[in-house]
Amino acid sequence: MQWETVIGLEVHSQLSTQTKIFSGASTAFGAAPNSQACQVDIALPGVLPVLNKGAVERAIKFGLAIGAKLNRTNIFDRKNYFYPDLPKGYQISQFTLPIVEAGELTVQVGEGGKAVEKTVRITRAHLEEDAGKSLHEDFHGEDGRPLSGIDLNRAGTPLLEIVSEPDMRSAKEAVAYAKALHTLVAWIGICDGNMQEGSFRVDANVSVRPMGQAEYGTRREIKNLNSFKFLEQAINYEARWQIEQIEDGHTIQQATVLFDPDSGETRVMRTKEDAHDYRYFPDPDLLPVKLDEDWIEQVRATLPELPQQKQARYRDDLGLSAYDANTLTSSRAMADYFESVVAGLMQPDAKLAANWIMGDLSATLNREGLDVAASRISARQLAGLLARIQDGTLSGKLAKQVFEAMWAGEGEADAIIEARGLKQVSDSGALSAIIDEVLAANAKSVEEFRSGKEKAFNALVGQVMKASKGRANPAQVNELLKRKLGAG
Repeated sequence: MQWETVIGLEVHSQLSTQTKIFSGASTAFGAAPNSQACQVDIALPGVLPVLNKGAVERAIKFGLAIGAKLNRTNIFDRKNYFYPDLPKGYQISQFTLPIVEAGELTVQVGEGGKAVEKTVRITRAHLEEDAGKSLHEDFHGEDGRPLSGIDLNRAGTPLLEIVSEPDMRSAKEAVAYAKALHTLVAWIGICDGNMQEGSFRVDANVSVRPMGQAEYGTRREIKNLNSFKFLEQAINYEARWQIEQIEDGHTIQQATVLFDPDSGETRVMRTKEDAHDYRYFPDPDLLPVKLDEDWIEQVRATLPELPQQKQARYRDDLGLSAYDANTLTSSRAMADYFESVVAGLMQPDAKLAANWIMGDLSATLNREGLDVAASRISARQLAGLLARIQDGTLSGKLAKQVFEAMWAGEGEADAIIEARGLKQVSDSGALSAIIDEVLAANAKSVEEFRSGKEKAFNALVGQVMKASKGRANPAQVNELLKRKLGAG
C-alpha cells in the first residue's frame, strides 16, 4: 500500500517588543533566572494585565503581509491548564476570535530548475503569552536528589502563534514553508528569528493515510523543534513510525511527542488534549481589541517591499531565474546587499552580481559561519571588483584571486590588482607574441588540432594562460589562437 503524509505546522514566533505582552517587564534574553518576572508575570493576587500595543501592531503587520483577514474585533481567552511554569494556572491566548485569519504563503520547494511553487494556507495567527521554563538539569537538594528549577523570565513574553492548514505532504515542503515563514517574520521586523534562543519554534502535526483516501489519519504533534534540520528529521521519522505501526496492526493514538536529536526518534510526552480540555472562556480582565481602518493603514505604511514582491521584480525587471530570485531574497540583508552591488556597477548586470553573491561570497560566508551582514567585503567593494571584470581588467580567474585578497583584508580591488600585477593582458600584440611562443613549443598539439582533435585546442589555450600567468584575456586568446591556426 502507498501512504501519504499529511503535515500542518504551528509556529510560535516571539514578537520583537521590548516589554512583555501584558506587563512592563523586559523581554531581553539571557538574564539571570527570575530577574525579569514582575508581579503580573508571577500572578500575584490582584494584578491586572495591560495589553502591549506594539504586540498588536506586529500581528497586524503579519496579517497584511500574508494577505489575511484581520478581525476588526478580536478577543483574548483563558486557556486553562496546570503546569509548574504557568503561575496563573491558565495562559492568556486567543481562541474564538483571533486577530488574523485566512492568509497564505507561497514557497519554493526544491532547488534550481526542479524547484516548484507550493501555496500553504494559513488558518490563523493569534496573540498569546509564553509560559516560563522548567529546568531539569544541575539542580540537586541537600540529600543529592535531583530537583527541577522554574525560570519565569519568559512568562508573559509576547508570541504570535501561526497555524497552517494541513497542506504539506513531505518534510521538504514543511521545511520550505517554515523557512519562508522565518524569512518573512524577520523581514518585516516582527521577530528576530533566533531559533537557538527560542524566538522561533515549530510544532509539527503529522499523520498518514492511504494514498487517495479523503479522511485524515490520527495526528501526533511534535513539539518545540528549534532547527530546520530537526524539523525534517522528526517528520520523516514520525511518518515512518506511524506507517509501520499501522501496517503491524496497531492503532495510532493522538499524542504530543518530543523529538530526540541524539537518537533521531520521537517519544510520547503526553496524551494530546483537544480544545475542550482547556476549557477556554473570554478573559474578563481584557477588553476586546478593536482595529480601526486608520490604524491598519498606518501599520501598512510601515511594510517594506515583501520577499515575493522582490522575487517578482527580480524575475520580471532584472531577468533572473526563479531560483536566483528566491535565493537572493532568503533574507532582507541578502536582498539589500545584492541591490547595492547592482547599483554600484558601472553597467548594471544583475546576473553577474547574483553569480558572485550566490557563489564565492556565499561559500565564504558559509565556511566561516557568517551572515551577509557580517561580510568582510562590503557591497560597494564587491561592486568595485565586478566593475574590473566588466571593463576587461580582470578575468574571472584573476577576480577570484582578488576576492580572496579582499576577504583577507588587503584592501580595495584596484589596490590589490596594482600591488600584485594582476591586470589582465588584453593587448593583442603582447598576446600574439605569447601565442607564437606557445605554438612553437607545442608542435605536437598543433598537429593534433589540425588533424581534427578539438581537445588539442583547449590544451593550447591552457598553455597560453600558463605562459601569461593567468593574466591573458581568455576571449582574445581564443580568437587570436584560432586565427593563427587557420580555424577562425
